[in-house]
Order: sequence, then structure tokens, then C-alpha cells
Amino acid sequence: MRFVLTDEQREFARSLDALLRAADTPGVLRAWAAGDHGPGRALWRRLGDAGVFALAVPEAYGGVGPLPVETAVACVELGRYAVPGPVAETLAAGVLLAGAGGPAAKEWLPGIASGAAMVSLRLPGPGPYALDADAADAVFTVDGDGLRRAPGPGELSVSADPARRLFRPGPGGEPVAGGRAVEAASRAAGDWASFATAALALGCGEELLRATVAYVKQRRQFGVPVGSFQAVKHRLADTLLGLEFARPLLYGAAVELTEELSGGRAGTGSPEPGAGAGSGTGPAEGPPGSGLGTGRGAGPLGAGSRTGSGMGSLGSGSRTGPGMGSPGSGSRTGPGMGSPGSGSRTGPGMGSLGAGAAVAAAKAAAGEAGYAAARTALQLHGAIGYTEELDLAWWLRRARPLRDAWGTPSACRARVLAE
Repeated sequence: MRFVLTDEQREFARSLDALLRAADTPGVLRAWAAGDHGPGRALWRRLGDAGVFALAVPEAYGGVGPLPVETAVACVELGRYAVPGPVAETLAAGVLLAGAGGPAAKEWLPGIASGAAMVSLRLPGPGPYALDADAADAVFTVDGDGLRRAPGPGELSVSADPARRLFRPGPGGEPVAGGRAVEAASRAAGDWASFATAALALGCGEELLRATVAYVKQRRQFGVPVGSFQAVKHRLADTLLGLEFARPLLYGAAVELTEELSGGRAGTGSPEPGAGAGSGTGPAEGPPGSGLGTGRGAGPLGAGSRTGSGMGSLGSGSRTGPGMGSPGSGSRTGPGMGSPGSGSRTGPGMGSLGAGAAVAAAKAAAGEAGYAAARTALQLHGAIGYTEELDLAWWLRRARPLRDAWGTPSACRARVLAE
């Protein structure tokens, strides 16, 4: 079986690529890190106009979702351009508020869908942080079965990425909703935050690899491009392999989430509150980090469209590179993928796994692949990779926080094994 994007989904990815290419995201990132949120909020509104945030909001509240496949398509593009702001958190907040219902959903979801509202989130389990709470219009926190709006951003903490500002929301705040509906919505929101972060990490890794391939073609040693050296080729091939193995896991998770929604099982993918987000607290980084034309569950992509940096298409049974097996068949599971469950995987690496475990598998693979791409990029760029003036430094700083946000690799593997 081979999964590919529909024409509408590919066009959506191209439109986001064109929008972000013209947005000068390195300049937006520098302003965001310096505390100037104006350029970032302007870009956020344009992404809202493009329909990005409506993907997680139900139609009843002005959205077009929830559409997991299109959300993955969008977040990969946003990751490639390192768009600042609480992207995963805002998408997850759409799922949380829709599941909790009540006046807060009517108040906030239309603004989230349109891009007028930026929201941050803190859920049980992943840690005490809310990403970019100072820039958000609201910060929602869940404690047990209670949902409240935090009274302010709280205390600023140190982050490995200066464009990912971490805050500890204080106690108190306005109660929004409560009961078992909040618990279920919180679990679903944790899965969506982890899923979106996995897509952001994959996109970040793609851009790091693309930029590194371009650089080693230009940099010369001994009269030849350094990219012609066998050791460099092997390092880049290993990086490509990790990204390509993560891709079908990501879109397999999107398929699982779509099936969960269509089967009326939303919010049941995690056995415990907060399990979807994991416990990622990497060094200096806690976990936080229109034109669609598709209906729910439309033609999910396995990995067949854009693969970044000139890579070919990848289906569940296609070749991913020289000598690589079929990721869906289980013959080669790739770094960190393992063979969860019974091993009778029938989709792109997922098989009978539930949505929560599928998301965890995708997060572990995409997070580690993106971080490996950063290590490769830093080594092959040499000393220039350490400089603030190099735009790529923002992607280098982002890869590790994305790996650990909303579920460290170890926490995600533990969840796959537990389910």
C-alpha cells in the first residue's frame, strides 16, 4: 500500500512554502527572541488566513477540522521555516477547548481558527512550562479535571532556543471547565501537541539537511568540494535515512488520528492524563515546544510528496535510499523506530497501534532525526556553524528543544511499549 498526498494537499504545502519563503523568517526569529512580537504576530495572522490554525478547530467554531493529515503537512512546512510562536500549543488548544466545550470554546475557538488569537498551553505530565506565554493572548492550564485560564505568563525560564521562551504559569486564574470531559480533552490535546511537534521537528531536520547539502557543494578542500568526500556523503546519507524513516511514522500517526476521530474515539489514546506529552525536560528546555479542498480523512499521505533537499518519494513499500528496505514492511525499522506491538504492521509503520502510541512512535523518530540533522549540519559547517550571524544557527538551536518538547524519545518509546 502506498500513501500519497492529494492534489489539494500538495497545493496547500506549496502555498505555505511560497508564503513563508517571502516572510524573512530569520528576521522574524531574531525580533521574536529580542521580545518584539510584532513581525511574528503579523506572520501568524497570514498563516491564519491560509487556514493553518483552522485545521484543529471543528467546523461548528469556524474551523475546517480536525484534519490530522493536513495538520502534518502544514507543520512540516512551518518547521522548515522555523516559524516562531506556540504553533503546536495553539493547535492543541483548539482540540482541548473543543473537547471541553462551554463558553470558553465559543469565545476562543473562532479566534484561534482565524489566526487572530495565539494561545499557549500547559497540560499535566510534560512539565511546568507554557511556551511563549508572554506573546499569547491566553494561557490555558489543566490540573486534574479542571481547566483554567492562567492569570499571566508567569516566571520566565532559560531555554536552549532564545526564540522559544518558556514560562511557568502561576497558580489561580479563571476556571473555564471541569469534569471528565476535560480529562479526555486534555489527553487528546497532549497527543495533538506531540504530533504537531513531531512534524515541526521533521521540517526543521529537512531544512538543516538541505542547507548542509548546499554548503558542502560550495566549500572546497584540496581543490574539490568537501561534499565529494566519502565520509561526508555517508554522514549525509545517514541523516537522510533518519528523516525518511520518520516521515511514514508521522503520516501513519495522522492516519491513526483520523481513524480515531472518524470512529468516535477522540481523546482515548492515552492511558493516563498527560501520558501523550511525555516528560521531556531536556537541558534548559522543558516541553512547552482556505484552499484545502479536503474533507475529514481525505487521501492521507504516507510520505510520497515533498521529501526535502531533492529526495525522492517514499511510500510504505518504496525505496528510501541505497540499500534501504521498506519502512512499512518492518524489514528495516530505522533508528529509534523498533517494532512496537506484535510486528504485524500494515500501514506506514503503524499497523494495529492506537493513535496515542502511533503519535509517540512518530515523535521519537522525528525528534531524534531532526536532532541528528542538527549535529550533522554543525559538524559539516565547521566553525561558521557556531556564529550568531549564520541564519542556520536558529534551526540548530531549535532541533534539540523540539526533540524533547511534548515527549522525550525515552518517554515516547516507553509509551509505545506500554500500549
